[in-house]
Amino acid sequence: MKQVVQNYKSGELAVLDVPVPGCKAGGVLVRSAYSLISTGTELMKVSEAGMSMLGKARSRPDQVAKVMQSVATNGVPATYRKVMGKLDSYTPLGYSLCGVVEQVGAGIDDVKVGDLVACAGNEHALHAELNWVPKNLYAPVPDALAPRHAAFGTVGSIAMQGVRRGEPQLGDVALVIGLGLIGQLVVQLLAASGVRVVGADPDPARCELAERLGAAACGDPGSAAVEAAVAELTDGHGVDQVYLAAGGGSNQPVELAARLCRDRGRVVDIGKCRLDLPWNAYYEKELDVRFSRSYGPGRYDPEYELEGRDYPIGYVRWTERRNLACFLDLAARGRVDVEPLVSHVADFDDAVETYQRLKDGDLKAVAVLFRYPERAAEAQEAPAVAVPAVAVSTQSAERSPVRAARTPVRLAFVGAGNYATSMLLPHLAERDGVELSTVVTTTALSATNAQRKFGFARATTDLDAVLGDQAIDAVFVVTRHSSHAELTRKALLAGKAVFVEKPLALTEDDLAGVLAAVAESGNDRLQVGFNRRFAPLLREAKERFGARTGPASLRYLVNAGRLDHGSWYLRQGTEGSRFAGEGGHFIDTASWLLGADPVSVYATATPGNEDLQVVLRYPDGSTATISYVTTGAPAFPKETLDLIADGKVLRLDDFVRASVFTDGGAGPKKWVSSRLPKARDKGQNAELAAFVKAVRTGGPMPVPLESLAATTAATLAVRTGLATGAPVALERAR
Repeated sequence: MKQVVQNYKSGELAVLDVPVPGCKAGGVLVRSAYSLISTGTELMKVSEAGMSMLGKARSRPDQVAKVMQSVATNGVPATYRKVMGKLDSYTPLGYSLCGVVEQVGAGIDDVKVGDLVACAGNEHALHAELNWVPKNLYAPVPDALAPRHAAFGTVGSIAMQGVRRGEPQLGDVALVIGLGLIGQLVVQLLAASGVRVVGADPDPARCELAERLGAAACGDPGSAAVEAAVAELTDGHGVDQVYLAAGGGSNQPVELAARLCRDRGRVVDIGKCRLDLPWNAYYEKELDVRFSRSYGPGRYDPEYELEGRDYPIGYVRWTERRNLACFLDLAARGRVDVEPLVSHVADFDDAVETYQRLKDGDLKAVAVLFRYPERAAEAQEAPAVAVPAVAVSTQSAERSPVRAARTPVRLAFVGAGNYATSMLLPHLAERDGVELSTVVTTTALSATNAQRKFGFARATTDLDAVLGDQAIDAVFVVTRHSSHAELTRKALLAGKAVFVEKPLALTEDDLAGVLAAVAESGNDRLQVGFNRRFAPLLREAKERFGARTGPASLRYLVNAGRLDHGSWYLRQGTEGSRFAGEGGHFIDTASWLLGADPVSVYATATPGNEDLQVVLRYPDGSTATISYVTTGAPAFPKETLDLIADGKVLRLDDFVRASVFTDGGAGPKKWVSSRLPKARDKGQNAELAAFVKAVRTGGPMPVPLESLAATTAATLAVRTGLATGAPVALERAR
């Protein structure tokens, strides 16, 4: 299928051929009929992409701060790969469309194949021939509404949420500053609510359009006409609400809002404009400044948008889906008229030219629609099956045969997110004897990006294409944590060697399922991404430390830091706790240094489980204490480790510096090795080399299966220990 994309680094716009998205449970696959260009939001994104790197940095200081923190934590090379990988990738455009349901996922019963729906979301209602849309981001289109008008549903919801935030009442007077697409819809919604509206915009044509659509008067915000209209309609008191639907860097909108708003009136920010509030003006009138967040309640809540968990109507009357349905109803009944807003309808194949004309100013438009062709005969094959919907035979699979020494190892990746593209694929793409065969993702564009940057022979959203391909030797599972165990189980049963990024499992049942698959298939070719034991600096330090004769004490401080709001790591209901996701790294490192698997786990935590203390006991009496904290200073190193035994001390400082102190009988000795922070190496490259060698030669996997299972069991036991307050004994995995 085709999709409109943009490269944020170069500014390039293109219509790409990408894989068809899979139809996952909880949503529908929609074939687009019309999609709407947001001439405000999308053109701002297009303009930003055309800036220099310095200009991009100035426009997004929040992202610059994140980059600097990543440099401190991960070093320059890893951060550079991550940042440039994100910049030099195709990103999607679009977030408002109307189309026909082509396939219905499990759990959906409110629409059927052939129904017309309006769709929302900058990840799900893209300028693409096909989109997978979750339940709470689509709404059925009323019979009386034309598809081209239903494509306005998302921007209509944005305008509606802004109006709701203003809480207008019958007889109020409102000022709308900015009469672009959103502003024009706000005008109509207010007029339909019995509110008299004054509009302000420097474009005379937009002012005239707003007056035709219900505004009492409109004019240039710098003219006396707007103030005169407000004075006449309000008897000089000022408007009840001001709706900021303007963009740009001028502070004129907020200054005008203060001047024309009544005492204790409301100012609602819908657009993205400068908000340098003049303190005296806003204080003296005690103005209520409010923000309107996108389509309404539910926006940016993954449990609502992705998992379909609705808010009870008695508590949240107007969610983003209810706003969408409400706007469609108003448009169907003629209370809102979007046809006058349509400045241009372009064929989808002409998308790049259309964007360029808008950017250059050759096409003056309030709203532009893309019209999609009727379904072509060659596109009528069944869409690819998404990852969660794959059915794989559970019959025993023989272990893959040992490969000839000179035959390339053919690898497939399931998932191509930030970690895969910054920490794994750059190493593999440069490695001799490796062939990147297939990349499979649930979204079409991420697979295409990975194919373009790393040279995969094929990109798809069909997992069966990987598991059923006998030429593929190994599968990398680099997806969300909740899918690791099931995807690993299926790949093992299909006879593949598997590299699964940590964690291997989030529950004891999931771990048991993986081990059962090993037993059923006889395929134990498994590696979990516990990379720190492969870090060159730590390996050298361990060698310098040498063998020990007595028990050891190990202390591992992990200054994990706080997560950004909205991080999927915080979705404990589906993705497990943060420690369950990454704690295996540190347990595996401790066990490798101590040369054994733990026999018991004791865990305690501060209120809210923000800071964890995990004590591991080993067969010879050694102990390892892992302090996993989120409340430390960001400037402090992320990982520090001390190993003490037999009069010796090994010290690791964040994979930048390692020291070994010994008492050799002839006086104390000290060994120190360090590297520049930019060269921090946590072992990914060496780990991948070891895995590829094992697959190629048929030799032992880099880490014994028993150790992988023991580390995973110990990680999961932390949750039990926190719940019971007692040590948890661990049984040896069989």
